[in-house]
Amino acid sequence: MRIGVLGTGMVGRAIGSKLVELGHEVRMGSRNADNEDAVAWAQAAGDSASAGQFAAAAGFGEAVFNCTAGMHSVEAVDAAGSANLDGKVLIDVANSLDFSKGRPPTLGIVNTESLGERIQAAHPEARVVKALNTVNCEVMVDPAIVPGDHVVFVCGNDDAAKAEATRLLGEFGWPEERIVDLGDISQARGPEMYLPLWLRLMGPLDTIRFNIALHKAPPG
Repeated sequence: MRIGVLGTGMVGRAIGSKLVELGHEVRMGSRNADNEDAVAWAQAAGDSASAGQFAAAAGFGEAVFNCTAGMHSVEAVDAAGSANLDGKVLIDVANSLDFSKGRPPTLGIVNTESLGERIQAAHPEARVVKALNTVNCEVMVDPAIVPGDHVVFVCGNDDAAKAEATRLLGEFGWPEERIVDLGDISQARGPEMYLPLWLRLMGPLDTIRFNIALHKAPPG
């Protein structure tokens, strides 16, 4: 499968590298076609990897991952272009982390909307699925490094797109029963607003390799 990855940071590189490892062809997109990080990644990842501008990556991919910095994701997806995204599954793993007042960051989009919703509103013909934003990129692509039946979430307006995202997450190692479908794209507010807690768990746990599990009481 041809997959576009928007973003050259640690998340984009982790997802891009895992997809290449799984046998997919991947084009990493950035603002500039000669972005040093993207070019270096493509050279290291092998013949199935390439680099280009956002539009080139989105146009190349049969599906697209948004791994850009969340405060600039809408701008990046706009640069990818509706013509290159319409009808495609767009898996948004980004968070709107605002570092303007230092650390820990706050959320730039919160409470009454989400980044996932903004991307879907800006590109109504793209099939946006929010996923994987509640874990570190190492856990995104290798959930087995955290023991136990921990979970991730998906949400989006298109059931077939969520099924396709679930299939790709399954290739990463996420069993279908540990992928929780929250509903339509407005439900992205929940997993995005989990991030302030995630950031504060890093200290007590002394690691970024962690996740949460869900347990419910039996009926009755």
